[in-house]
Amino acid sequence: MLALMKTRHTDTQGEIMVNVPLVDMEKVSEAIRSILKLTGHQVRHVNDEGEELYTFEEVFPDAHPGKIVRGFRVREDITQEELAQRLGIAQTRVSELESGKRPISRNMAKRLADVFNTSPKVFV
Repeated sequence: MLALMKTRHTDTQGEIMVNVPLVDMEKVSEAIRSILKLTGHQVRHVNDEGEELYTFEEVFPDAHPGKIVRGFRVREDITQEELAQRLGIAQTRVSELESGKRPISRNMAKRLADVFNTSPKVFV
């Protein structure tokens, strides 16, 4: 099978474009990624417009499900006490959920989903 390679450059950047059979694309992509990492380059994917794509973790490094609870609560304009009453729990437990000190169980995710009219998957 034939692979085609094209290069071009500016004063400071080089671009390498490789066309390979689709069945080999993932293997070739991983090999190129490995070579770039070995040479000290960070690899980042770009979309069709050339914009860099970032992972959720890169954008929100300190994110946890409790922040989602707080976001929903603030959006609905209710206090921790009001949410606690709707869930049938103490306000301190809501505070612990929002701060990440207490994990959100499946059961609690279902209860939160009922309160906020969304899917339980949002909270786990």
